[in-house]
Amino acid sequence: MTSGSKTRSVAIVGAGPVGALMAVYLANRGWNVHVYETRPDMRLPENKAKIQNRSINLALSTRGLTALKGTGLALDELIMKSGLPMRGRMLHIGQEGHLISQNYGLHGECINSVDRAKLNEDLITAAEELSNVEFSFNVALKRADLDKGTLTLENKVTKEIVHAEADLIIGCDGAYSAVRNSLMRYVRMDFEQGYIPHGYCELSIPAKIGPNGEAEFAMDPEHLHIWPRHKFMMIALPNPDKSFTVTLFMPFANFEMIRNEIDLLRFFDEYFADAVELMGKDLLIKEYFKNPKGSLIMIRANPYHYKDRCIILGDAAHSMVPFYGQGMNCGFEDVRILDSLFSEYNVKSTQNGESDRSLELALEAYTNRRAKDLKAICELALYNYEEMRHGVTSRAYLWRKKVESYLHLLVPTKVIPLYTMVSFSNRPYSEAYARHHAQGFWLSVAGATVGLGTAAGMVLAGWKNRRQLGQMTELLKGAFAVAASSVQKLIQ
Repeated sequence: MTSGSKTRSVAIVGAGPVGALMAVYLANRGWNVHVYETRPDMRLPENKAKIQNRSINLALSTRGLTALKGTGLALDELIMKSGLPMRGRMLHIGQEGHLISQNYGLHGECINSVDRAKLNEDLITAAEELSNVEFSFNVALKRADLDKGTLTLENKVTKEIVHAEADLIIGCDGAYSAVRNSLMRYVRMDFEQGYIPHGYCELSIPAKIGPNGEAEFAMDPEHLHIWPRHKFMMIALPNPDKSFTVTLFMPFANFEMIRNEIDLLRFFDEYFADAVELMGKDLLIKEYFKNPKGSLIMIRANPYHYKDRCIILGDAAHSMVPFYGQGMNCGFEDVRILDSLFSEYNVKSTQNGESDRSLELALEAYTNRRAKDLKAICELALYNYEEMRHGVTSRAYLWRKKVESYLHLLVPTKVIPLYTMVSFSNRPYSEAYARHHAQGFWLSVAGATVGLGTAAGMVLAGWKNRRQLGQMTELLKGAFAVAASSVQKLIQ
């Protein structure tokens, strides 16, 4: 360290998965890291009952795994020890629960069901084991002076006011971020908060007891199970203890119509009869009326930074609905991309003076490069709800999937399904979204013209008038010519 220089310090507000991972990355860079968390330490047995960790199961995919691997601490391997791979969707159709499997990828690609609490605990422990990382729990941020780099915090147990200083303040404190509230006082932030009219309730399917007296999965554990019911849906993800975490998504108006046990059982018998058998009526009643009915919030903000003093990541910057399984993956990608920009702009672990242009440029580049991608994934997450609760059962959807899959096998670098780009690559979200729309246009044209040609061909068989037969033959040729042209343009 040169004379007059000092090691950089960072205050990370929020010890959730994104905050803990950010702590590891900056500690690896040689920063002094202090993480402040409002909740008590979730790893301590006496706190587990106090902390409400009920949340939709996390689906860890390529973006998240890439960020975990980037720490150099084999965190991807650690987390995957308790992860369960899911290779596709299992649709439960109709009252009888007729099963239809839809693979996520053509080459065995999987997303992974992980327990949020365990993942968070593992990341906190990994960060805390580094000598330059410190955690403070039961401490809530009240306000931050970004120019001075000071934080005013309150100890939630003693009510004592605590003051802290840092060269950089990072907000990883969720959708209702206190850091973002402070940041708004310093920048002209475009901010949007909204709720969709649908909420969720968490339920469960317990493990069944097998012939040998051992716990077994009640359903295929290699799938994310979906009960699509057009206006609402239910999903289930497997857990290591052989149970499934079940989440019911539907409009609050529907929740309000279920006032007692009779209403609940009547509703489930009508729409999820096969699930009732797996849950058991007693457990269903107990969990439905005990567990909260959560809201689904969307947060959009821009910019994400202030000079070289502050930046927000994860849900603090872009809370999204959970239907693409990208909330955590996107937050982990935030961390990885910010770290890559620190390398690109040569942000060092030490600094001279009160400001540092390299750090400011890195934070500015993050806002400029990330904004369009975060906007895209928030829109895709909302779009995927329509697909999961309704689109997966439509003929148009199934037709497109078949055509798209065939073309992906034929020309894998030219035609790539949207789900593959989002979940099984690190391609920028905005690029995946744009490519999906471009492919969608030509696939629709190709599908429509082939459909027209097929219908015309069926009519041909019943027509004997030679002139009409000739006209329909030409129409058929034209339809397939347009289809061929559409596909040719698509793969060029």
